Amino acid sequence: MSRAASHAEAAQRVAQLRGEIAAHNHRYHVLDAPTISDSAFDALLRELQALEAAHPDLVSADSPTQRVGAVVAGGFAEVRHDVPMLSLGNAFSDEDAQDFFRRIADKLGRDDIAFSVEPKIDGLAISLLYLDGVLTRAATRGDGSTGEDVTHSVRTIPSVPLRLFGAEWPPVLEVRGEVYMPRAAFEAFNQRARERGERTLANPRNAAAGSIRQLDPRIAASRPLAFFAYALGRIEPDATWVQHTDMLADFRRYGLPVCPQAARAIGLDGLLAYYRRIGDARDQLPYDIDGVVYKVDDIAAQRELGFVSRAPRWAIAHKFPAREEQTVVEAIDVQVGRTGAITPVARLRPVQVAGVVVTNATLHNENEIRRKDVRVGDTVIVRRAGDVIPEVVAVVLDERPADAVAFEMPNACPECGSQLAREGDEAVLRCTGTGVCPAQRKESIRHFASRRAMDIEGLGDAWIENLVDLGYVHHVADLYALTLEQLLEMKRRADERDGVVPETVKKGKVASRWAENLLAAIDASRKTSLPRLLFALGIRDVGESTAKTLARHFGALDRIASAADADLMSAPDVGPVVASRIAAFFAAPHQREVIELLRARGVQWEEGEPLAAAGPLLGKTVVLTGTLDALTRDQAKERLEALGAKVSGSVSAKTSFVVAGAEAGSKLDKAQALGIPVLDEAALLALLAEHGA
Repeated sequence: MSRAASHAEAAQRVAQLRGEIAAHNHRYHVLDAPTISDSAFDALLRELQALEAAHPDLVSADSPTQRVGAVVAGGFAEVRHDVPMLSLGNAFSDEDAQDFFRRIADKLGRDDIAFSVEPKIDGLAISLLYLDGVLTRAATRGDGSTGEDVTHSVRTIPSVPLRLFGAEWPPVLEVRGEVYMPRAAFEAFNQRARERGERTLANPRNAAAGSIRQLDPRIAASRPLAFFAYALGRIEPDATWVQHTDMLADFRRYGLPVCPQAARAIGLDGLLAYYRRIGDARDQLPYDIDGVVYKVDDIAAQRELGFVSRAPRWAIAHKFPAREEQTVVEAIDVQVGRTGAITPVARLRPVQVAGVVVTNATLHNENEIRRKDVRVGDTVIVRRAGDVIPEVVAVVLDERPADAVAFEMPNACPECGSQLAREGDEAVLRCTGTGVCPAQRKESIRHFASRRAMDIEGLGDAWIENLVDLGYVHHVADLYALTLEQLLEMKRRADERDGVVPETVKKGKVASRWAENLLAAIDASRKTSLPRLLFALGIRDVGESTAKTLARHFGALDRIASAADADLMSAPDVGPVVASRIAAFFAAPHQREVIELLRARGVQWEEGEPLAAAGPLLGKTVVLTGTLDALTRDQAKERLEALGAKVSGSVSAKTSFVVAGAEAGSKLDKAQALGIPVLDEAALLALLAEHGA
């Protein structure tokens, strides 16, 4: 046998083995219907490993032998999502689900609406990018616009195909789904850990998220993770699916695992029947869920319904009632938030609720604590609202101690002694010591450094507490003036205060890598974007979405800072309350001083011209309806806003004109009834071209 012939035969056998191993992997991990024994599967894998070792040029990224790669150096790379990974709105009752259905039925003009329905898996949202059928990248959701590259960990999950099955998949296919840890696998993993005296995992959800966000892929490979696909991101060429359920069927054909409980339901009765059926089976399912998800099945109808802020109008998560347990209130404290809000918190005797040990629960505000009459010593019912945030549901009055006394809110801030006050008739008490209150200062720095704001990695709670308490940081701009000597001195002082034995000095040097890394992270955050900076500043009621709107509308921080309330309200979705909050923030001298110090200490952000400045459509209100061929709805909105128009979601007498694409619905009817001008897509494109947008 010639060397060439031997190599050709090896290549043929390698391809055959990879196909067989992938098929057996799919039957075992996805279909739960293996057709060979574990030893026979291992023999196939060993044969493939031997052939690849003998012929290194045959090794490829999609080989089953390459699932576990090298440790990632330098941390997680940032991934910008071409199509944003949106979150879902929540329904917590049948009435909420009915309202969701009625809104859709009213917009579509019919009640016989079909939905794709599935359990809401309690795991970590992940995006998988397949190029020419090969898994090329995996990324976390992050803030919806930007996530982290976790390809090295996701490749280790056996149910994630490294190469799609068949040959009819699109050349570019981005699939969204959930990484989770099956219950039985979680329990087995913890049992083995207990037997070895190792640390156990807290719950399946945290275990899945923590496993994926490890730099060493061997950690993810050692943990029993799985994946379900449920949505589409980017696709080229454009998708031709008519129904969402058609897409899921093709996902299954490609070898992608889809939840076996995913189904189709018709109308409101169908949705609620599915919700109850899955709820009844919840404890018997092999994975943790916290509700079910409803999605309008018709993809054209999804486009018609569109989006609101960070969520689609055509989908919602119907949450199950929170799991509840009883425990005892051992103390009631108050916490001071970033905006000065005073929140009473119950300190609880530790209790496990839905797989998580709960020691604290929010009591929300003074009105709520009075309504529930929660007292120290009370036995209370605790639940994790939405299966996430612990809260006190009610007091078990029959078990109240005789000496329990009603809780009284303090008159002054427990952190700085400033007076507490309310704004108008709101229920929340607030500390008036803005700028001097250490608690507000700490929360502001936490928010400023958070991943969706300035993203200062390594600036954790303990460092923030010490930086503020020991006087090194008085506001966020001080972070950019910190030195290595100050950080080392801070740690030494904190250790002395806490009675901690200082770290051993080695070769005449104190360990300083942590401080160097923190300074590097602070330095890296100096270059940011205007939306991130606006969000990081912590302006009350200005979240990520509003920050992006302000940045896009005004283009520059100084324009926002100097804008009057009426000017601020010209930005989409900025009402009088938010406008007044923004104006008050920038009117405060200490906030102006902080911004100038940020600039002076090298913080930079990109700025541009305001979208509405002298735009030819300034003062015009436009409504988009129907499906456009040449543009997405978001692209059309962005171009119209660039010309100064305000794009609204509903037709009214104030609407200047409506753009109607294919399958336009009730908005077109209303526009015609009101005599409002209607442009088709060709007229819209001509208008945009005329003004160079």
